[in-house]
Amino acid sequence: MVFQWNWLRGPLAGLISARIQRPVAIHGDLKVKLESLTPRVSVEGLVVGGPRWAGPTPLASVARLTLRVKVLPFIFGGRLILPEVEVDDPQIDLRRDANGRTNWDFPTGGGAAPAIANLVIREGRLSYVDVRRGVVFAGVMSSQEGGAVEQTGFTLQGAGTYNRSPFSLRVSGGALLNIDPRKPYDFAARLDAAKTHLQVAAAIRRPFDLSRLSGTLQIRGDDLADLYHLTGLALPNTPPFALSGSFLRAGAIYALWDVSARLGQSDLSGSASVDDGGLRPVFRARLTSQRLRLIDLLAVIGGASRHAAAADLSAGQKVERARLIAQHRILPDASLDASRIRAMDAHVAYAADTMDAGKLILRDLRLGVDLQGGLLVVDPISARLPQGQVDGTARIDARQSVQTNAIDLRLTKAQLANLLPPAKGGPAIEGPVWARADLTAKGDSLRAAAAHADGQVSLVMTGGKVRKTLADLLGLDLGRTAFQLITRKESDTPVRCGVAVFTARDGVLTSSGLMFDTDIVKVTGGGEINLRDETLNLRVLGRPKAVSFARLDAPITITGRLDAPKIGVDYVKAAPQALAGLALGVFAAPLAAVLPFVAPNLSRNADCAALEDGPAGAPRAHG
Repeated sequence: MVFQWNWLRGPLAGLISARIQRPVAIHGDLKVKLESLTPRVSVEGLVVGGPRWAGPTPLASVARLTLRVKVLPFIFGGRLILPEVEVDDPQIDLRRDANGRTNWDFPTGGGAAPAIANLVIREGRLSYVDVRRGVVFAGVMSSQEGGAVEQTGFTLQGAGTYNRSPFSLRVSGGALLNIDPRKPYDFAARLDAAKTHLQVAAAIRRPFDLSRLSGTLQIRGDDLADLYHLTGLALPNTPPFALSGSFLRAGAIYALWDVSARLGQSDLSGSASVDDGGLRPVFRARLTSQRLRLIDLLAVIGGASRHAAAADLSAGQKVERARLIAQHRILPDASLDASRIRAMDAHVAYAADTMDAGKLILRDLRLGVDLQGGLLVVDPISARLPQGQVDGTARIDARQSVQTNAIDLRLTKAQLANLLPPAKGGPAIEGPVWARADLTAKGDSLRAAAAHADGQVSLVMTGGKVRKTLADLLGLDLGRTAFQLITRKESDTPVRCGVAVFTARDGVLTSSGLMFDTDIVKVTGGGEINLRDETLNLRVLGRPKAVSFARLDAPITITGRLDAPKIGVDYVKAAPQALAGLALGVFAAPLAAVLPFVAPNLSRNADCAALEDGPAGAPRAHG
């Protein structure tokens, strides 16, 4: 009886199956030429199955596989070494399910990439379906020798859908003949989606071990958040961006450094890494900007400035801006996808030299971001104003089905003139201000959170000055106002103290104290700021401290939408009994608690503490 190699198809398939722990079958002929300890093997109809959850479609099937193999290292448990490999009509089907399982991850010890010196691929096909990231791809690949003089390099090209948008992919490298397993293999890749374009120039450090590669990349797109389906990382929303840098993959560790990026008109640089070896990817980064624009930062919370150029807005921002304008709103309602931030952890340190907030320039902005298990904490939040400081913390808890949020921001000794829009002839009011907003809310967007906000917002002004014209207008002292306008005699009067306290309950900020005390007028008031429908309903009443013969005893009203408030006079409320509540000058919330809530040292301010003593007192004549 003549020996036939086909008798060994079953044992050989079983041996390979045991090593990679996947079902393996050989349906065609098995041919072997025993020329040396590196025999030449030809296998037809080779099929490698996938895990059970992936269904009946095999991981790979090959019409003909011809190779030379070093037998002894493989038999004794060493690395598989293949001096020559020829693959005809390979069909590779890669899958990732919604839980992140992949059909190409072999058990420990079975997935070590073989050392291949010469590789030829003819008429190969590759398909990739990633349910978790919404990617579907189908492509063809080949690598053939083109004769004694010229060789054709490796190519993989195809098309598919990514984030429900079509994309194309092309990967090209040098010829796979005469590859030295000890030297890197260079390749280039380009991905073009609707508004996302990626170029990579890289090297596989040890062919063909894809777990070890490095190179450079360039990527530009409409919004960094769109890369979630490509990277699995919950990156923030941004305006259109362009980014370049160097990268390295070492097993489950991905590193990116020498980052140079532009987001809108803001710059970004630094380094980042991802550890994908645990339960969730862990993203770490140290990032800096020389100049950050507030308009660009608004994209993080789904906002879009009405004054930004169209080129500086992503498609999502353009839609949101149009919606805000049409609905006369300020607060965006772009939702945060909680499932994304639950899917990763992050530790980010960010610093910006300057931040442009319109006419206001902030310096030394510092943000620390910690995300773990769906709990995102921003601490610190800090920045220097031209005069004064901003400090605070923020927290988003997406661990439960209903997202909860908290923010605590403090403004310390800022100059009010720097915070107000520039006025012709200089600021009408100047002086140091302190403020604090301590709020909690439920909701997955800024608008939803504002509509359910609870807490307190307070502002205190100590000292400073105000134009007498404005002070007299606040007291509706028409005689003195007319005199100053006619004579054009502009002068200032000192500000003793100003306090505004709002208590937030389910999105409605109700004034529990509003006073403004100067040498010539004391203003008291109250009302509501409704964040649910973004409207104002405030009333203030000024009481001159000097005798006035042409004064209208009626409250000034501030009503309408937040984006277009209206100032008027409520003549109907001019009756004394209707004005009593505004004229009392007594806070519903005790100043002994309000002042240290805003800043501890304010409790020692005598002028502000005196506001709690009662009404303005008896009128007096000016000397």
